[in-house]
Amino acid sequence: MRDDHAFSHSTAASMLGLPIPPDRERDPRVHVSALRGGRAPRGRGVAGHSTTVDAEVRRFRGLQVMSPSDTWCTLSTMLGLDDLVAAGDRLVGLPQPLATFDEIDAALDRYAGRAGMVRLLRARSELRADSYSRQESLLRLALVRAGLPEPEPNGMITLRSGRRTRGDLVFRGYRVLVEYDGEHHRLDLAQWTTDVARLNDLAADGWLVIRTTKRMPRSELVERTARALRDRGWRG
Repeated sequence: MRDDHAFSHSTAASMLGLPIPPDRERDPRVHVSALRGGRAPRGRGVAGHSTTVDAEVRRFRGLQVMSPSDTWCTLSTMLGLDDLVAAGDRLVGLPQPLATFDEIDAALDRYAGRAGMVRLLRARSELRADSYSRQESLLRLALVRAGLPEPEPNGMITLRSGRRTRGDLVFRGYRVLVEYDGEHHRLDLAQWTTDVARLNDLAADGWLVIRTTKRMPRSELVERTARALRDRGWRG
């Protein structure tokens, strides 16, 4: 690649660890942007782009890649709103943030007036720190879109035993918790054993725990969560 080229869009997202939908992950092309308004690169297996944005570029394993915040901005023309929020949540999420909110806002200033800006600004308003996975972000959005109170992503819970644990989506004022069980919870015996002990401790402390999986319909999750919240005094 030339010095004025950098990996961008879904290719940069995959390299940096921003979660994107499976169909975007399976794109066999590499997305490369020409900086400073240069001619978009062409070649077999290359999706070329050109930008006049003064994008930040970083070295990643010896390769030129747009910064995490700039990469997120380039995704605005490829992703719907909720997928864009999920990718943005990773920027400020766990286990280690990839960007600060100030860095995201600086990138938004650089992309002002570009395609997808309206979607980017709306997504920015819905970003939350401490998310851990794409599924957690999408579940949070589904619950909020249904009119439920907004939960804390990975809120820290201190149990009576003194043990501290994080809950995936915590409705702290109602002691209701939504937990997403991914495949690793089912296939990893040590993880499963830990989960059982942890959920027993939460139940003993009076928490209502709603467990969900990738296959559970969102409507069912919303209904179960709303019922649990109403049982605990929510009047939405």
